[in-house]
Amino acid sequence: MARTIAAVVAGLCLLPAASVAKTVTTEPIPVVPETSSQAAPIPNEQLDLPETREQTVAETSSDLATPQVYYNTSTLPKPVARMHAQLKEAALYGDLERLRMVLESNELPPTLSFTDIGDPIDFLKESSGDGEGFEILAILADTLDAGFVHVDAGTPQEMYIWPYFARYPLSNLTPDQKVEMYRIITAGDYAEIEEFGAWTFYRVGIGPDGTLHYFVAGD
Repeated sequence: MARTIAAVVAGLCLLPAASVAKTVTTEPIPVVPETSSQAAPIPNEQLDLPETREQTVAETSSDLATPQVYYNTSTLPKPVARMHAQLKEAALYGDLERLRMVLESNELPPTLSFTDIGDPIDFLKESSGDGEGFEILAILADTLDAGFVHVDAGTPQEMYIWPYFARYPLSNLTPDQKVEMYRIITAGDYAEIEEFGAWTFYRVGIGPDGTLHYFVAGD
């Protein structure tokens, strides 16, 4: 019996190594997802960045029929800049009496209507949708915030005009300029302007000596 067991053991030892089963232990390799902070940045030259407002206007104003549009009021002559600032301050403060002082600072009363009016502040109140003049002051502030044009330089008619739409070919407006325009007027206003063929909404005209010539709507 002992010899039989020894023979079996000896036979097992003679088996080829390939016939013996092997156990292989594997370990999973962790995969760390790439986060936004790990992503490679896009070089600036590959970014499709929009142009600045002034760059766009400069390019679209190359046509002689299209006036140059300006936004930087620091380039205005000092008398013009002072009148612009006084008007805007009165409008933003919602102070019609302060606006009265600005209007009366002119040698001649500025044009507020193409018809005869009495007291200018009373007229502005009556023209305002709220009856108190605040709507008109808001329109004045928005108008003065818009881009402007410098027209008829070197002539008696020289003027700085807000908004530039009053002297700009409206058919040439780019999409971003149309958005800028609709911050001042409504689609209904624009329909009337198209029918008339010219800007008829409010505009401001200041001479190079700082005289306010008009804040008026209509034709």
